Amino acid sequence: MKVLLLSSSMVHGRGYLDHAEEPIRAFFAGIGRVLFVPFALHDRVAYAAKARDRFNAMGLELDSLHDAPDARRAVETAEAFFVGGGNTFRLLKALYDTGVLEPMRARVAAGAPYLGSSAGSNVAGPTIKTTKDMPIVQPPSFDALGLVGFQISPHFLDPDPASTHMGETQEERIVQFHEECATPVAGLREGSHVLAEAGSIVLGGSAGARIFRRGRPPVEATPGSDLRELLA
Repeated sequence: MKVLLLSSSMVHGRGYLDHAEEPIRAFFAGIGRVLFVPFALHDRVAYAAKARDRFNAMGLELDSLHDAPDARRAVETAEAFFVGGGNTFRLLKALYDTGVLEPMRARVAAGAPYLGSSAGSNVAGPTIKTTKDMPIVQPPSFDALGLVGFQISPHFLDPDPASTHMGETQEERIVQFHEECATPVAGLREGSHVLAEAGSIVLGGSAGARIFRRGRPPVEATPGSDLRELLA
């Protein structure tokens, strides 16, 4: 299984996927076409056009699942996947509604590379319970693709001791998740990503990550770290 999970598709001061171009090119080396899943945003046509232009600039051809006459067949025959960000609940509901959740899981297990960004990274975990998105639609289940055995918390923000905001921090919300669930959580700061491949889970990018495990203090992870033991 080959999975690349980005915290975000953009970082401050840079354009769409600019910060991740090098790992994306390496990840899709030898791939002819990538199947894009634009379900996390309402305007799928505009989203697909944006992604196609960016992938073409990297020398990659991209098809969009929303254009496929048979969504299940398109997934079953795809060389590789890119699942974009947006609203995680909308994305997961559409994966269920189109009947592609199980075929996508099987195709990735068979070797098709999977690139996710933000919501697309969140659905790669066992569930979407660590998303920060509003539940604007209701999927039939929170169970997601389960391509990796840990939860992703994208766009992770560290607590700001100077902040006067009285709502929960992202760290506090993950602690609440662990009051109910035991699955480890990778809090990925914007600009970071994880590559799960050939038995390793390597943290990439420049921003680092915060790793949360039930009943243990959070651990800071630096770029280049192998996270297998922390996320076991």
